[in-house]
Amino acid sequence: MIAIGSDHGGYRLKEEIKKYLDEKNIEYKDLGCFDEERVDYPGF
Repeated sequence: MIAIGSDHGGYRLKEEIKKYLDEKNIEYKDLGCFDEERVDYPGF
């Protein structure tokens, strides 16, 4: 399993990566963030 996460600046790229992983049937856990609202990146 792959763990993925990003701050608000990487949110869109993370979503594209998730689509790719889904297409390849690769398991992952999304640790956040879950939208483009500004967040403190060290938390992710």
